[in-house]
Amino acid sequence: MDRARQPLSASVRVEVPFHDVDAMNVCWHGHYLKYFEIGRSALLRVFDYDYPQMQASGYLWPIVEAHLKYVRPATYGQTLEVRTELLEYQNRLKIGYAIVDAASSQRLTKGYTIQVAVCAATRELQFVSPPVLHENVERVWLP
Repeated sequence: MDRARQPLSASVRVEVPFHDVDAMNVCWHGHYLKYFEIGRSALLRVFDYDYPQMQASGYLWPIVEAHLKYVRPATYGQTLEVRTELLEYQNRLKIGYAIVDAASSQRLTKGYTIQVAVCAATRELQFVSPPVLHENVERVWLP
C-alpha cells in the first residue's frame, strides 16, 4: 500500500456492557474480537464493501488469522474507541486495530485480522483479491 496517501481508516465508539465483564469487572479477552468486528464493519462501509456487498459480489471473506496484543484491561462502562486501518487489500484484506480509552486515548489493545476471498459458488480460495474490492478501495482512496 502506498504510504504517501492517508490510510483508509474508521473509528467507532463502544461502551463495555455489563455482560462483557467478568467477576473482576474486567472485559473478558474474547470480547475484544467482537469490538474488532464492529470496527471492521465501519471500515468496510468507508469503501462500500461491508458484508452484504461482499455477498452480493459473489465472494465470502472468512477471517483466517487474528492477532491481539492486550496492553491494559477495559472495564464495565468504559467508553472505547475502536480505530481501524486498511493495511493490505491486493491479495487479502489485512486490517489493523487499536482499541483505546475514548477519554484519554490510552491504548488498551492492538492487533490485526486477515481475511481471504473465497468464491461463494465454488468455495474456491482466490489467491488475489477480486476486482470489485480493488475498484471500491481505489474509488475512495485515490492520491
